[in-house]
Amino acid sequence: MSSASIEAIVSLYATWGSERYDEEVSQLAHALQCAALASRDGASKELVAAALLHDIGHLFEIERNNGPDHRTDLRHEQTASEFLQGFFPETVIAPIAMHVEAKRYLTANEPGYYEALSYGSQRSLEVQGGPFTASECAEFLTLQGSADAVDLRRWDDHGKVTDLEVPNFDSWIPLLREVAIG
Repeated sequence: MSSASIEAIVSLYATWGSERYDEEVSQLAHALQCAALASRDGASKELVAAALLHDIGHLFEIERNNGPDHRTDLRHEQTASEFLQGFFPETVIAPIAMHVEAKRYLTANEPGYYEALSYGSQRSLEVQGGPFTASECAEFLTLQGSADAVDLRRWDDHGKVTDLEVPNFDSWIPLLREVAIG
């Protein structure tokens, strides 16, 4: 896997962003919607960047597998955080690394959360380990960045609207440059 740069990120979305991951919207549309939701809610610049890039690991999976794999947990959150490590601060990387855990946490703790998930998120939850146990929930809450991961997860859940008009990817590049450390 190559090291992160703004150019590498833009190239990945330009090449694979039109692909879908078991949702009605493309990877790119989902990323843009999540960033727009985070920005609308007054999130920090780092958390907006995390919202934009949280599923970039799926793009690597699609590239490697010549299409999405819905049967296996390929740990896209780990792939993403490893790719972005050293280029963005931990305030960007930690929520990305924990957004799947946040789904498992919310499923265990919020009545109706599972039922409100998209079909694709319900299906992936099963291969990702299902809802957390009580002890896993308690441990998750001790992790630095877990609250941001829960916020990111909520934007992830709502960023799947067909034909929603949001700012384009280029509009987020200055923000990415501003929060980048590498």
